Amino acid sequence: MSLPNVFKKIACLEDFEARARSRLPQSLFEFAVVGVEANITRAANRAAFDEIFLKPRTLKDVSNREIKKDLFGHTYDMPFGISPMGASAMFGFEADLAFARAAKAANIPFCMSGSALIPMEKVAQANPEVWFQAYVEASRESMEVLTNRVGNAGIKTLVVTVDVPVPGNRRTQLRKGFEYPIRPSARIAWDGLTHPRWLMGTFFRTLMTTGMPHIENYGAGRGIPMISTSAPQRKHVRDALDWDDMKWLRDKWKDRLLIKGVLAPEDAQRANEIGLDGLIVSNHGGRQLDTALPSLKALPGIVAEKGNLTIILDSGIRRGTDVVKALGLGADFVFAGRPFLYAASLGEEPGVAHAIEILASEVDRTLALLGLTDFEDAAERLVVA
Repeated sequence: MSLPNVFKKIACLEDFEARARSRLPQSLFEFAVVGVEANITRAANRAAFDEIFLKPRTLKDVSNREIKKDLFGHTYDMPFGISPMGASAMFGFEADLAFARAAKAANIPFCMSGSALIPMEKVAQANPEVWFQAYVEASRESMEVLTNRVGNAGIKTLVVTVDVPVPGNRRTQLRKGFEYPIRPSARIAWDGLTHPRWLMGTFFRTLMTTGMPHIENYGAGRGIPMISTSAPQRKHVRDALDWDDMKWLRDKWKDRLLIKGVLAPEDAQRANEIGLDGLIVSNHGGRQLDTALPSLKALPGIVAEKGNLTIILDSGIRRGTDVVKALGLGADFVFAGRPFLYAASLGEEPGVAHAIEILASEVDRTLALLGLTDFEDAAERLVVA
């Protein structure tokens, strides 16, 4: 794939954000970039990585270094995957398909969001190894309907997000007018009109191709439209969901089952007791509870209670050094989200592929500079400030 000109000067994942800011409508960009309330947890996710330093060893033969990583019996070419992100197709044309195809080509995992605007069946067709992240209600009937659809789509890895009993206080995005669904207004219209590349390349192109985007994967059929004057707001209260429900789901779902949004070792113990396959250490990118523990700081305590679980870290990954630090602290794998979303908004599949290549090259370079050939001894190279 040819690299769009917009990427020629992008040398690290953090460069994508500045470019996306100018391309995307302000309301849309801030939906992605901000956390909740004072953004303390979002900022702390990054700061936690900066508190760990690396201790290189010199004169080591690193010519045969390897960044491949095994996860659930599959050998991936890189130790990271793409996190689930809702409403991605509002940022870049059919972004979920761009993620799926780029991940398949690079041989890394991609977990699609339950809030995706593209049906899971279409994404699974593009990448049969895709994972599905679900927002489930405490109603076991509704859980069964959704999981039956996931299974029928051929998806084998189900990830249940468990840190959203109620919506986070995303006051900034509400001030800018982004909600589910978006209510048309002069302000929203002006925001779109003043960003013509996004308006023509993503929004109008989507309308001409598949019509108005809808939330597609909450249940058996299509959900609410993304823009509407009359559709009800997205139902988003799951405060009755508990461990008994998760045990019921574990008994029903025979394939791989993980939970996402764990920060407490006690929850890792419970997940292990009911036989889950793994969990994702995550604070939702700082988008749920402000001042919640940074994911990286929560990781060691959870690893200590992992038992038979596979432990994945999400939230804050931006650099190759971040990946190595997380693996050194005991994560089996890591996922990143926002940088790939910005890349999709700028250049669709080639953009996502470029972001994957950047992060992979940084991981490889970090191993070499540390005097390592793989991740086995990464823990010995960490120094906590």
